[in-house]
Amino acid sequence: MKPDKLFYIVISSIFCIVAFSCSSKKYIKEIPYNYSSDEFSQIVQKDKERSDFKYSVVDDNPQGLSDDVLKVKEKYSIILEVMPKEIRDYKLYSYIDEWIGTPYRKQMLEKQVGADASYFVQALFSDVYGETFSKTPDGIFRSKSIQLFTGRAFLKEGDILFFRYDKFHPISDVGIYLHNDRILACTAKGLQIYNFNDEYFQLRYVAAGRLKEKQ
Repeated sequence: MKPDKLFYIVISSIFCIVAFSCSSKKYIKEIPYNYSSDEFSQIVQKDKERSDFKYSVVDDNPQGLSDDVLKVKEKYSIILEVMPKEIRDYKLYSYIDEWIGTPYRKQMLEKQVGADASYFVQALFSDVYGETFSKTPDGIFRSKSIQLFTGRAFLKEGDILFFRYDKFHPISDVGIYLHNDRILACTAKGLQIYNFNDEYFQLRYVAAGRLKEKQ
């Protein structure tokens, strides 16, 4: 190889090395995160720890409720317009959920076929609370297992409501208080959730009863 040609090859190689080195340094300076993977991992971990400290994890099911119960709890919190934590008597809501929409039928009790309010209340308290009542509104009213009161301010989830239709029937119908002035009652529209503030119920309301705690 001629000396002149060899000289040009060496000079070209040196120029390329220098140019590449300069461009590499410029590129490295422009990289936004110029640190090793270990340093990056440490920073990410610190950020996570700060985030965990700032935002604590909330357990929204501390009681370990089943999925079915959680669905009922959420469903009726929406229907009754209350916070889910206010829905406490899960057995009550699970029971009535299968009956809502049943048409009214006098002295009858068959799911989604026909229901009389007093027959339904009698069955509910027997199945859910193990308490035996008469099947008539007056019989439930006179039960020694019930503590009677009149004040609406004292009403709680699961209380029995007593209604009067005329002077010949002082206690002629029953219902169940739920929450937020919502009650379960059976009218010509069937077994449904109604607003207790409706004139229909206010004109007929007599008293309420609560199951006494067993000694």
